[in-house]
Amino acid sequence: MDYSLQHGISEEDFIQACVRQESWAQQKIYEEHYSMMLPVCLRYADDEDEALDILHDGFIKVFRNISKYKVGTSLKAWIKRVIVNTAIDLYRKKVRRRTEDIDNVYDIHNNEHDVVSHMSADEIIAGLQKLSPVYRTVFNMYVIEGYSHKEIGVHLGITESTSRSNLVKARGKLKAMFNRR
Repeated sequence: MDYSLQHGISEEDFIQACVRQESWAQQKIYEEHYSMMLPVCLRYADDEDEALDILHDGFIKVFRNISKYKVGTSLKAWIKRVIVNTAIDLYRKKVRRRTEDIDNVYDIHNNEHDVVSHMSADEIIAGLQKLSPVYRTVFNMYVIEGYSHKEIGVHLGITESTSRSNLVKARGKLKAMFNRR
């Protein structure tokens, strides 16, 4: 870990400084990971303000639970997991309706020109932010974070088939948005 090299202390001592709520250590973690975690939050949020709320709430959770971090593992991965879970928690609070179960959902493929490869990251994030919270959350969890439909179902309180259905619908809506571009 690069913290021990920069500060001349071990990773364990650095984490313990965070546990003791020493501001220099917390500031270092925040500054080192802010720019990597903001795009994660933007993928789950309706807009930049909501993404910043997720980010800041996530860092509060990081600092409250830093004692649970296992020294020697990837701090970046641990922080990302906390941030993603914070975004999922926000989704759970916002959800007002659930989509109906669909027993059989088939992924639709076509060989049209790849529009996404010609878009900027900001344009793609703007498209994601136009999706409904449920579609956006399922899309992010499956496509970006690598959750299985079973895991998504457990986290969001929906069935696997609903997760699949929401993913297909999210992809369809994104495709329609991006093709209009």
